Amino acid sequence: MKTFIHENFLLENKTAEKLYHEYVKSMPIIDFHTHLPPEEIANDKQFNNLAEIWLGGDHYKWRAMRTNGIPEKYCTGNVKDFEKFMKWAETVPHTMRNPLYHWTHMELKQSFGIDKLLNPDTAREIYEEANEKLKQKDYSTLQLLKKWNVETVCTTDDPADNLKYHKMIRDNHIPVNVYPTWRPDQVLGIHKVDHFNEYINTLEKASGVTIDNYEQLITALRKRHDFFDSLGCKSSDHGIETFYDCEYTDHEIAGIFGNARSGKAVTTEQAQKYQMALLHELAVMNHEKGWVQQFHYGAMRNNNTRMFQKLGKDTGFDSIGDKPVATAMSRFFDSLDRKGKLTKTIIYNINPNDNEVIGSMIGNFQDGSVPGKMQMGPAWWFNDNIKGMEEQMNVLSNLGLLSRFVGMLTDSRSFLSFSRHDYFRRILCNMLGKDIEKGLLPEDYDFIGQMVKNISYYNAKNYFKF
Repeated sequence: MKTFIHENFLLENKTAEKLYHEYVKSMPIIDFHTHLPPEEIANDKQFNNLAEIWLGGDHYKWRAMRTNGIPEKYCTGNVKDFEKFMKWAETVPHTMRNPLYHWTHMELKQSFGIDKLLNPDTAREIYEEANEKLKQKDYSTLQLLKKWNVETVCTTDDPADNLKYHKMIRDNHIPVNVYPTWRPDQVLGIHKVDHFNEYINTLEKASGVTIDNYEQLITALRKRHDFFDSLGCKSSDHGIETFYDCEYTDHEIAGIFGNARSGKAVTTEQAQKYQMALLHELAVMNHEKGWVQQFHYGAMRNNNTRMFQKLGKDTGFDSIGDKPVATAMSRFFDSLDRKGKLTKTIIYNINPNDNEVIGSMIGNFQDGSVPGKMQMGPAWWFNDNIKGMEEQMNVLSNLGLLSRFVGMLTDSRSFLSFSRHDYFRRILCNMLGKDIEKGLLPEDYDFIGQMVKNISYYNAKNYFKF
């Protein structure tokens, strides 16, 4: 049985079809936030089979499989790849109305030309057909990027990373722009003192700076920040639980760091003060370089202690948090703005209840220097679905300027996930197409056609200066 992924999938009227097919279908992709391994790009990796490229590290799929009653060994265990794939095929029919159902069949069709529904009956045939193609040179990582018309990819990298694979990518002049992204989350994790000190030791080695006090920490981070900049980094990314409304002095932060560095535990209040003080320093560095800074906030991570101890982080046991954020976020950005140190900023909220908070917050700190300097990030994680994308764009339309939106990203570890850009573009065109046909917007294809092109590609290109 053929799938439902036809040329007008998600396009509900002729106007939506026109916007999609004539304006954005063939646009290049800029993916400014991914978790793709730069090593696999630098070495032009060839994958062994469909399970390896599709299931490895994909906690979205693992989460669905567990919910479907699939034992853990088929998600993260050591069973054979084909056995894992069969369990995923068994799960797929039960993902109807979850975006995984759409993504799965879009990826099969758009990556491999496989136009069949995945289920236990078709699994072996699909697996073997995809595997035959994965053996071909046309399916290496670089060729997959080319197949998807990917122009630019940003990876996610720790400040202590030597970025050797980014150097390889640069030196080999590969035909895709690949940039590192500065992600200093570990240096904020002072509440776990033992792990924190292990990380600071690693940062010492990477920077060549002895880190015995807070001032030396800032020196080491600045040195690494400069190094990232030298390899083309254009943005930072910060995964934080929330913003905290903390009063502190420089002397107090130095004492908190000194105590932690000597192995003494810090209180929750002290950890929050340190995190906000350091986040402020990092934001100043970002402004000095002219980088874009991204804040992913609100995730409640590693909820299942037993599975965290067994598998570690990023394995599918995170959920939406609901901590208050508005006052602390406002004061954080205001403190930077008052000093003239607020750089271009994208805010991603995982809790959809915060949509209006963010939609209104970004308007407080637009300064006329760049279109859309403060951005409401695309629908993220649990919101990365039709309803979530539409709600995010409706809020941005109502409270800001949708036309200045920097568009979609994959936030993925898979080289097959670029169909999410096509998914987003179809949803965007359908939303505007419906408004035009209802008479809510003019039938002005010159402007609205360019608008969807800008949101899909040009806004991000200009905003990040790719």
